[in-house]
Amino acid sequence: SSLKSETFYLDKLESTTTAIIEQTVETYIHYYNNIRIQAKLNNQPPVIYRQLAA
Repeated sequence: SSLKSETFYLDKLESTTTAIIEQTVETYIHYYNNIRIQAKLNNQPPVIYRQLAA
C-alpha cells in the first residue's frame, strides 16, 4: 500500500505502460531500502542498519 499511495496516487499517473510501472516500482524499492530513514532503525535506512548490525 505504501508503494501505491506514495507513487501512483501522488504522481496521479493516468496512463501507464508496463515499462513505466516497472521503472516506478524499481525506483521505489531502491528509495525504500536505501534512502528512506526509519525512526525504529535509529534513523537509518534499512540497508545501512543491516550492514551495521552484521
